[in-house]
Amino acid sequence: MGLRTIGAFARATGLTHKALRLYHELGLLPPAAVDPETGYRYYREEQVARARFIASLRGLGMPLAEIGPVSRMSQADAAGAVDAYRRRISSDAAARDRLASSLVAHLSEGSSTMSYLSHATRCDRGAVRESNEDAVFAGTRLLAVADGVRGPGGAAASAAAVDALRPLDRDGDVDPLTALANAAAAAERAVRDLATEDHVPLTTLTAVLVTDDHLALLHVGDSRAYLLRDGELHQLTKDHTHVQTLVDKGDLTPAEAATHPERALLTRAIGAGPRETDLALRTPQPGDRYLLCTDGVSAVLARAEIRQALAESTPDLAAQRLVDLAHDHGAPDNATCVVADLAEV
Repeated sequence: MGLRTIGAFARATGLTHKALRLYHELGLLPPAAVDPETGYRYYREEQVARARFIASLRGLGMPLAEIGPVSRMSQADAAGAVDAYRRRISSDAAARDRLASSLVAHLSEGSSTMSYLSHATRCDRGAVRESNEDAVFAGTRLLAVADGVRGPGGAAASAAAVDALRPLDRDGDVDPLTALANAAAAAERAVRDLATEDHVPLTTLTAVLVTDDHLALLHVGDSRAYLLRDGELHQLTKDHTHVQTLVDKGDLTPAEAATHPERALLTRAIGAGPRETDLALRTPQPGDRYLLCTDGVSAVLARAEIRQALAESTPDLAAQRLVDLAHDHGAPDNATCVVADLAEV
């Protein structure tokens, strides 16, 4: 049969016996045969390449829960998934570097407290869409998500809108509402510059900016911001959609709006020309957990599911849980979220 013993397979792949047993238990790398009397494992020669690939993904630090789906993808899809993971960990590393720099500067000044954000992001294509029009950013002071309207330029529009806000994460002493208002205007210009004679790209944009004493919120479109405080979930934004307008008028109930065929029809968007931007100032508290997400999460999950997912112990687990739940519901749209905890040092 050309089978290798577990010892020979371990030497060929560079994996330990313990790792091989774990991968067997998780279904990542089941042996070709198991001796019914001794329980000894045997592997086929063609499993060596898969084992080495799994070992490489582990070497990147990819969680085991993500390795399973990636290891079963085609090479092209796996390349895209690995690149997305690379960009995610690069973003996280950059955010940690910014946080460390901010802490060094803050401690050098001798101040007593400073607010910052500890976060995790996911930007998942979903199970149905062939492309991803969402964009996300998370830093030590700024969180942002955007959802480009489907069609030519949607992905570029969301990326441009988020990029227009990125400098706010580096700026120090600024008035947060003024800073967000100016950034929203810059995002509008950036997206409008992408317009052609045939198409005007549009995107939603939702962001929060944290200072020592305040949290400022910017919102345009139907992406959402939520707050989990003391176990209670609060929706901080109102959708700028046609169906929400009907709900406000009393013509639709929230339940009817959730299944309305025109529920994604926006009444405000970045790129549609100067429109009113929702801006709000809140007083944050240590222990607050914030969620910003596109409608691939909020329109798919029930409110109770969102609250339950946000109750996970870390932002990373919460963000992954939200995306997993979206896939449980078929993931009909791109599913993007950033989960962040507010803390003081």
